[in-house]
Amino acid sequence: MARLEARNVSKSYPGVLALDGVSIAFEPGEIHGVIGENGAGKSTLMKLLSGVERPTEGAILVEDSEVHWHGVRESIDAGVVMIHQELNLVGTLTVAENIALGREPRKGLALDHKSARETAKRLLTEVRADISPDTMLEDLSIAGQQLVEIAKALSYEAKVLIMDEPTAVLSERETTALLDLMERLKSRGTTVVFISHILEQLIQVCDRITVLRDGQFVATLPKGECDEATLAKLMVGRELADYYPTKTPSWKEEVVLDVQGLQVPGHTKDVNFQVRRGEIVGIAGLVGAGRTEAAEAIVGLRKSAGSISYEGKPVHFTSPRQALEAGIAYVSEDRKLLGLHLTRSVGENITLANLRAYGSLLLDRKKEQQHIEHWVKEIQIKVSSPDVDVQTLSGGNQQKVSLSKWLDTQPKLLVLDEPTRGVDVGTKSEIYYLVRKLAAEGMTFVVISSEMPELIGLCDRTVVLREGRTVGELTGEDMTEEKMMMLVAGVDA
Repeated sequence: MARLEARNVSKSYPGVLALDGVSIAFEPGEIHGVIGENGAGKSTLMKLLSGVERPTEGAILVEDSEVHWHGVRESIDAGVVMIHQELNLVGTLTVAENIALGREPRKGLALDHKSARETAKRLLTEVRADISPDTMLEDLSIAGQQLVEIAKALSYEAKVLIMDEPTAVLSERETTALLDLMERLKSRGTTVVFISHILEQLIQVCDRITVLRDGQFVATLPKGECDEATLAKLMVGRELADYYPTKTPSWKEEVVLDVQGLQVPGHTKDVNFQVRRGEIVGIAGLVGAGRTEAAEAIVGLRKSAGSISYEGKPVHFTSPRQALEAGIAYVSEDRKLLGLHLTRSVGENITLANLRAYGSLLLDRKKEQQHIEHWVKEIQIKVSSPDVDVQTLSGGNQQKVSLSKWLDTQPKLLVLDEPTRGVDVGTKSEIYYLVRKLAAEGMTFVVISSEMPELIGLCDRTVVLREGRTVGELTGEDMTEEKMMMLVAGVDA
C-alpha cells in the first residue's frame, strides 16, 4: 500500500497545462527522487501533494484513501510535510521560536521558552547543525536557515517528508550530513521525497527516481538502473554528450581586473587574483571561504581594504551603480531576494537595471520592447508572454531573466555568483554555452560556484579560496576535482 499517491493528476493555470495526467506512488520507508527540467512540473506536483494547491483533475491518496485538502495544515495533520525551496521562516525571531512557531509549548497561559529551546537543540543536533537555538534567524547564512527549516519540518514527525532542492545552498559537509539524515529517516519508516538537480546525490541515496518532462510522467527507475547519462537523457529527451562547450582560448593578455590583498572585515583576509579580457575565471571554496563577500566588495556592496584595479586604474566602488557605470555587473546567488522583483513582469525585470538607455523623462517603449524580445529569444526564456509576473516562471527561467537583466546593461565584466543553482541540466548547458559565446565576443567573467565539475567544465582558470585567503590557482590539466578539493580542504598532496 502506497503511503502517498498521485493518480492521474492534472493541473491547469490560465493558458498553461502544468501537469498532464501524472501518476506516481511513494512507498513507506523509501527515498524517492523526483527530477525534471525547470518547468517539468515537479514543484506543481509537490504543491498538490502537500495541500498548497488542489488538482484540476485526478486524485491525491494517503494510504489508499482519497483526500481533498483545503490547505497545508490539513496535509501536515495527515503526516505530509514539505520543505519548500523558498524558506518559510521569520528573520526577526530566534531559531527556537521559528521551529516552534504556531505550536509554541506552554506552561498554563505562559509560553514555555525553555521547552522550545530544548526541542530546537535536539532537532538541530539531529540535522548536524552547529547553531544555537537563541540565534536570531536573520543572523544566519542561507545555508544555516535551510538547516533550521529542515529541523522545523522534523518537529512535525512526518510520515512523508518532501524536500525541494534541500542541498542547493549547503556546503559539502552539510550536504553529507543531510543525506545521512535521509537514510536515518528511511530506516525509521519515513518516506522521503527528494527533489534535486544534482544527479550524483540522487543516485547515491534514492531507492527509486521518477522523471517528469513537460508536465508528464516519463519513467520511474530503480536504483540499479540509474546513472547520470540515462537520467539526463530522460529529462531533456535527447543526448547531452556536449554538456560543456569546447574551451577555445579567446582571452587577451590585457588584465581587466586585478585584485590584491582584498580584505573584507570578518570574511576575507588576503584575496588575490587577476582576470584577463575575454577570460572565464572560476572562484572555488567552501561555504564561508569568502567567495561571495569578495565579489560583493569588488562591486561596492561591502566595505573593504586592499587593492582593486579595473582596466589598469585603481578603483574603489561604493555602490553597485558605480561599478555598473564602469562596466561591471554582478548576478547575485539569491535571485529571489536580491536578483529579481518577483511581482513585476518578465519584461520589466529585464530592462530594470538599464532604464536610462530607454529615455530620461519618457521611456522609449518600442526600443524597450525590442530589447525584451531580443533577450527572451537569445537566452531562450520559456514564457507565454513577457508581460507575466516573473514569479510564475520556473527557477531556471527566473535565472535566465536575472542574467538578461544584467546583460542588457552591456557589461564588460560580469560576475556570476552560483549561476546555475537550482537549475536543471538542460538549462545549465544553455547557460554554459551562452557564457562561452559571450567570452569569445570579448566579455570577461568571474564565476563563483560550489560545483567543482562546473568550474572545471566552464572556466579557463580557477582560483581557490580557503578561510578568506587565496590558496592556489588551477589551470589546464591541473584543474581536477582532486586537486581542487585538496586546496579547498587544506590537504597536502
